[in-house]
Amino acid sequence: MLAEDSVLLREGLIRLLGEAGTEVVAAVADGPSLVRAVVEHRPDVAVVDVRMPPTHTDEGLRAAVEARRAVPETAVLVLSQYVEVAYADELLADGAGGVGYLLKDRVAQVDQFLTALDDVVAGGTVLDPQVVA
Repeated sequence: MLAEDSVLLREGLIRLLGEAGTEVVAAVADGPSLVRAVVEHRPDVAVVDVRMPPTHTDEGLRAAVEARRAVPETAVLVLSQYVEVAYADELLADGAGGVGYLLKDRVAQVDQFLTALDDVVAGGTVLDPQVVA
């Protein structure tokens, strides 16, 4: 499933994932909708934008953490335009795996994005090299 407030990026990701053979069961534009969709659909993975309405600070990340508490088996791949080490730390805090943090620029590198997605679905941890540098 996808949680991205930019309609262009959201629709582009739906198309990209569909072409890669991945079914997108829900696509939402805000944090509360993300949590509801994860509980309802129980997806293998949620791809989540960190900054979402209404304040565009960390609503997506907070919703992803809440969704993982509700449905722990859901992998989460967070996308951000900015290197925010604190966001990556919060996402990784439970140590459970099945999480990733990538800069949105990586989506343009389709193979790298899809590999990261596969890795988090398999229970791995993926961190953008710029985040850990």
